[in-house]
Amino acid sequence: MSDIIKNTPATAEEQAASVAAVEAAGYRQRQTIGQLLRGDLGFIPVLLTLIVIMVFFQFITNGIFFEPGNISNLFLQTNTIGLVGLGVILVLLLGEIDLSVAAVSTLCGVILGILSERVGGGLPPWVSISGALLTGALVGFINGFFVAVLRIPSFIVTLASSIAYSGLLITLLAGQATLEIQNPFIDAIAGSPRSFLPDYLGIGLPTLAVLLYVISLVINYRRRQSMGLRNPGIPQFLVRIIVPVVVVEGAVIIFESYNGVPYSTAILFGAILLFWIILTKTPFGRHIYAVGGNKEAARRAGINVVAIQLAVFTLCSLLAAVGGIIEASYTTSASTQVSNTLLLDAIAAAVIGGVSLFGGIGSVWSLVLGMLIIGSLGNGLALKNLGADIVQIVEGIVLLIAVTVDAVIRRLQARSGR
Repeated sequence: MSDIIKNTPATAEEQAASVAAVEAAGYRQRQTIGQLLRGDLGFIPVLLTLIVIMVFFQFITNGIFFEPGNISNLFLQTNTIGLVGLGVILVLLLGEIDLSVAAVSTLCGVILGILSERVGGGLPPWVSISGALLTGALVGFINGFFVAVLRIPSFIVTLASSIAYSGLLITLLAGQATLEIQNPFIDAIAGSPRSFLPDYLGIGLPTLAVLLYVISLVINYRRRQSMGLRNPGIPQFLVRIIVPVVVVEGAVIIFESYNGVPYSTAILFGAILLFWIILTKTPFGRHIYAVGGNKEAARRAGINVVAIQLAVFTLCSLLAAVGGIIEASYTTSASTQVSNTLLLDAIAAAVIGGVSLFGGIGSVWSLVLGMLIIGSLGNGLALKNLGADIVQIVEGIVLLIAVTVDAVIRRLQARSGR
């Protein structure tokens, strides 16, 4: 009996203090390194990787890498990867894969060129662009039909689609390798000296977006505080505000010291913002994560899994079409040659950024980091006059490391019951 008494708190005050330590919103249990690795490190490792890569190339290129002209070219070269990669993210969140995005992107670029240059002496730009977008949506719907309704593995469906569309490209251009696009409106999207936002938009739109972001963080912080929910500490909260502000405004300063913010970059970030809102603020977006996390559980919860899959594959190819339009404008031509690296780069940008290949985990904003890592590797190695072979070797190694890290972290989280 005396042993039992010794093992209990001596006073009611000690019991209250013990309970308060558990329930207090600001309480943080110290974590070991292993526990930290099993937790969610977010974008921090990817951001640190990007910083190391950029600083390394800034050093070995004698300061050329961070010149405004090179940074502008870096984004112009990677905007297509970003738009196609955004569609890939949607499919990966479902736990599926789309191997046809590169072929679909090229196909839609060819449709754009044919409509604007050959049909009826050249159709108006809005008709040509609409035709290319509708082609992408239709192709995606067909892929989604075979995957969602007929339940054929997405790997097989999209691989077959990629092969078929690669052959269709040659048929559409009747053996012609390249079709030049001379429409001034289409060329102005990404392929002319006028393909940049006016200063008031190039400065105003990013600043407005950052301001709205900060306001939303503050509102969410105060709302959680009023409800008695746990909030991040003040230092962490300030970091979440300061880092985006510094990055965005720093990028704007660099762009404006050259020719301004490219139209294609504005389109990319507008699309990322739109799909971030869709994925995080709408039932449709939450259903995508639910289906990717556990398809059978989502079905039993009343989610229309078939409709979600159809919509996602349609959106993926639609975004690939947007990327194809941007690429056709940037090169002022449409080609029958499907890029050998676009598919790899799009998937790599998503996975390196932190989107899981197993579904249900990831954010569209992670695409920015992955895209910049891929683009920085290619741009920096090109500045050192290294060939495409070296670039592809390095990208392949980085992709393998990213997938390995994702798999290891998932196993650690599974063991800890997360």
